[in-house]
Amino acid sequence: MSLPDTNLDSARADMDRLSTLARDVISRCRKKGASQSEVGLNLDQGLNVNVRMGEVETVEHTRDRGVSITVYFGNRKGSASTADLQPESIITTVEQACAIARHTEEDPAAGLADADLMATEFRDLELWHPWDIDANRAIALGIECEAAGREFDSRISNSDGASVGSGQSISVYANSHGFVGRERSTRHSLSCSMIAEDAKGMQRDYWYSSTRSPDDLESAAEVGRRAAERTVRRLGVRKLATRDCPVLYTPEVARGLVGHLVGAISGGALYRKASFLLDQQGQRIFPEWFQIVEDPFSRRGHASGNFDAEGVAARQSDLIRDGVLSRYVLGSYSARKLGLATTGNAGGVHNLLIKSNAGDLDALIREMGEGLLVTEAMGQGVNTVTGDYSRGAAGFWVENGAIAYPVDEVTIAGNLRQMFQDIALVGSDIDARSHILTGSILVSRMTVAGS
Repeated sequence: MSLPDTNLDSARADMDRLSTLARDVISRCRKKGASQSEVGLNLDQGLNVNVRMGEVETVEHTRDRGVSITVYFGNRKGSASTADLQPESIITTVEQACAIARHTEEDPAAGLADADLMATEFRDLELWHPWDIDANRAIALGIECEAAGREFDSRISNSDGASVGSGQSISVYANSHGFVGRERSTRHSLSCSMIAEDAKGMQRDYWYSSTRSPDDLESAAEVGRRAAERTVRRLGVRKLATRDCPVLYTPEVARGLVGHLVGAISGGALYRKASFLLDQQGQRIFPEWFQIVEDPFSRRGHASGNFDAEGVAARQSDLIRDGVLSRYVLGSYSARKLGLATTGNAGGVHNLLIKSNAGDLDALIREMGEGLLVTEAMGQGVNTVTGDYSRGAAGFWVENGAIAYPVDEVTIAGNLRQMFQDIALVGSDIDARSHILTGSILVSRMTVAGS
């Protein structure tokens, strides 16, 4: 499924061209008087196809490029960008960034990351897997995917359609420390959304597959069938009375809990004092067995990389060790604001692996015995300042260690600080479709508000 060698050679040539352009930009910034400078350049292209009820809805080819330039005159910062790689546009963009910097206030935390932190080792992380697919083939896959879902069960009454996507990106980051980092990556996806109906009404659900390599995608038919299976099992929904009970999050919902943790320990929230985990580094915030490791070097990982958005070398390290918060998530700016050192997370976290201590989802359902299995969470009811958590949810009520019936229109509520402490089990059913690699998560007690 890979592109011909000529196209791979073209990608390498594009990276060489962007690297040369990046060095030229840094040189121009220096000549304009900038004490420090950095530049990011990217070339992106993709194909996205949507079909519904066996017919083509949209076919979209994308091709984007961009240059983002930041200069520092001491502690004064200016940034400008353009989508034009022609020399005249580059010159104008450099001048605009310099003009902005000269008129901004000084910020003691502004500036590049320290030179001695720049990455010097560049591993092949297997992120580049172009897909030799055209619009006709993508349409055929989408139709196959949707058809498999529609044929799965007679109660499938309609479809929200199927989508096929493929994209590739080439980027270069360079700065006046002499650092030039080159990256190329691909992402591919198949998705499908079905609608089922019975006497109690309609239900909708979906499934998708997302990978770096097309060879790792689930088949179109499997994606359609899983979407239909998930939709049909939501039929016969019942209401649930308000109660306190265990709550079990499936992996695709559980990773949201980890996302709330990351948001609360990220530099911006911390130096603004807008986090319920302020001053918690070195404190135990999870059970003693709980572990999270950040691994930037996972092969074909969704957030793998050799360096962060500032060129700082990525490194594998603990985020949570034995339940203790080992460190925050910092770039150089937020680190300086806090009087700390960057953790190599400018631009966000890399792959996070949450260690399992239990079996698969079925095993966790048996262990829970009675409680709510959450397969969908809705709304934005999370306060990162206080940790208060309240979200709409749908899923299944569990009795005697087995799924009893589907439920919806419930609200699950608690406080994240207590919820983290009350995590009882993490399953082995890891969802690999995200950079947050977790299995199902069982929280021993929450409030479930229903009818």
